[in-house]
Amino acid sequence: MIGYLRKAARLFHPGSKRTIILPLDHGISEGNIPGLEDLGSLLREVRHLPTQGVILHKGMVMAHAGEIRLDQSLIVHLSAGTRHGLPSYNKALVCSVQEALRLGADMVSMHINIGNDLEDRMLSDLGACVEEAHQLGLPLLAMIYARGGQIVNENDPSLVAHSIRIGAELGADVVKVPYCGNNQSFARAIAACPVPVVMGGGPRSGDFKSFLRSVRESLDAGVAGMCIGRNVFQQENPAKALEEICNLVHGKA
Repeated sequence: MIGYLRKAARLFHPGSKRTIILPLDHGISEGNIPGLEDLGSLLREVRHLPTQGVILHKGMVMAHAGEIRLDQSLIVHLSAGTRHGLPSYNKALVCSVQEALRLGADMVSMHINIGNDLEDRMLSDLGACVEEAHQLGLPLLAMIYARGGQIVNENDPSLVAHSIRIGAELGADVVKVPYCGNNQSFARAIAACPVPVVMGGGPRSGDFKSFLRSVRESLDAGVAGMCIGRNVFQQENPAKALEEICNLVHGKA
């Protein structure tokens, strides 16, 4: 098996064949976001739970890599943008694949937004990073959202399906998209994708039970797991919230 495919396979629980990824990269876009003020404490608090990957930017890898279990995939995020930028949906490369590899990455990730005037550059970045990552033996997780001046509803089922297809067409090893709310459309798009699709958690939900229902619905549609940040670290009890998600995703496995 090709090296990057072996690393990608390790992202999935051997029993459930699914994955739970903690994206903790929000500090660049949001600043000192509640829930991530003390990243080390958060990582220690949820360390015992069966999560398979953690996403960090390079500076936080340097500071907190020791808090990540050796059986977890360290995923270094390559792209960033702030909510203050014009436009706010711009994502630029801030870390190279080579640097991520030097930091000990098992995988790299990047975020691109489609349906805007910067789409061409972000698509080009994704294509180039997939090639570079695979040349260096690393898999790539692509987070793809429909955001920008041409987008009315980023959770529109046809846009989410198109985002999934873009990840597959450009060679990503795992594709992260939001749940569109339409189980049948989501299931068709996932079935047509040759690589695993994971659901993004989105902004913190004020109704955690309702959020768990969307997790269950997306699992029923065929997602290979969850990539959930704010609906874990911004809950009153992050470890309890994550445990409930783990029970849904992995079950008795």
